[in-house]
Amino acid sequence: MNIESREKLIEIIKQARGSMSQRAFGKLLGVSATAVQLWEKGVNVPDTEYLAKIAPRAGYTLEELLSCLAGKPIQEASDLSVILRQINHMPLSQVAEIVQAGVNRLATAAQTPGDEAKAS
Repeated sequence: MNIESREKLIEIIKQARGSMSQRAFGKLLGVSATAVQLWEKGVNVPDTEYLAKIAPRAGYTLEELLSCLAGKPIQEASDLSVILRQINHMPLSQVAEIVQAGVNRLATAAQTPGDEAKAS
């Protein structure tokens, strides 16, 4: 794996971890905090089993991550695609907050007929 691919993989792993501690992220994946730390330093590369769990949390497919490891560029996912993939891995309480915000936005837009531009 070339340096650019390694750096991109490190970025993707950190993106997937988000604000979680390395310990919490490791527990979620079934590995130690040390394993996560070594991945984020670029010392080790996660096995395919863990890449499959990391990929959707960062808004990518497993195939895209494997492509990255092979040195091929990854096409950046759209913001909406990343958001939708991340929602699939959030606790239901957070998903409920997102849904409520959407409902509120739609209700506000419905009260302003004919002015759809304000809703977007």
